Amino acid sequence: MKNIFLLGLFFFSNTFFAQSNYSIDSSYTVKNTYTKLIKKYPFIEIAPELKNTNVTEIIDAVYGQNKNRILHLDAYFNETKKKNPAVVMIHGGGWRSGNKSHMKVMAQEIASNGYSCFAIEYTLSLEAKYPQGVYDIKNAIKFIKDNAKKYNVDPDKVAVLGCSSGGQMAALIGTTNKKTAFEDVNNKSKSSSKVQAIIDVDGVLAFKHPESSEGDMAAFWLDGTSDENPVNWKNASALTHTDKHAPPILFVNCSINRFHAGRDDMISILNKYKIYSEVHTIKDTPHSFWFFNPWFDETVLYATQFLDKIFK
Repeated sequence: MKNIFLLGLFFFSNTFFAQSNYSIDSSYTVKNTYTKLIKKYPFIEIAPELKNTNVTEIIDAVYGQNKNRILHLDAYFNETKKKNPAVVMIHGGGWRSGNKSHMKVMAQEIASNGYSCFAIEYTLSLEAKYPQGVYDIKNAIKFIKDNAKKYNVDPDKVAVLGCSSGGQMAALIGTTNKKTAFEDVNNKSKSSSKVQAIIDVDGVLAFKHPESSEGDMAAFWLDGTSDENPVNWKNASALTHTDKHAPPILFVNCSINRFHAGRDDMISILNKYKIYSEVHTIKDTPHSFWFFNPWFDETVLYATQFLDKIFK
């Protein structure tokens, strides 16, 4: 019995360390952001969690494995229909910090309006550089489509939504629908990672741009400055890939211009191909506005109205 116990402990320990043997930057949290903003915006409140009897929650579902650790997603799906449009949600944090729990409240709210929402864990820059995180999100999309029945998903109606650096990734994922260079060659799923809509909440569209001021955080993720690694800086910019294959896109932005660098140029291309786009700039708002009321409710309203227009 003692040997069995020790053997079990050995495997548990190995699993634990395999899952924990990577650096985590926990500096970007809702609470920390609230503490920074409350002095200038004394009226804000952290958006509360929503409990809706029509929404089923599955936390930490395994969708894949990256090197020595498992990757998870949190699912929030509406039970009233068997086929909901899906919304794949990407947290922010400068490609370095943050986690999937940051998307929980928004996922609950959007799911309650007839959607299946998925908050995705992905590889951050302390663990691996670009484009590994992009591969992870695309693999998660394939997993969701592979398991469409389980999560009440219509695999032909998938949107990708991201906030801040997650918004940058969402735009890149959507504009590279047709590009195999952004697919993980090790993923054997027969499903496509193609999405039919993008929601970019305060994510830049071009790293090297007159409006952009991305610096150390971008350089760390992109494995060098724009002078050291110009190829990554160009290829990681959604504006580079925007063409006739781009899906409809919603931009929700704060009042700080640098967080939508490249947006107007992208819209010009979308207009050329008659691809629908929509812009909402929330007046007098800081970055990370989506965590807090009154701006959270406004953000969700814009998102659900856009999703309803595209999918319903």
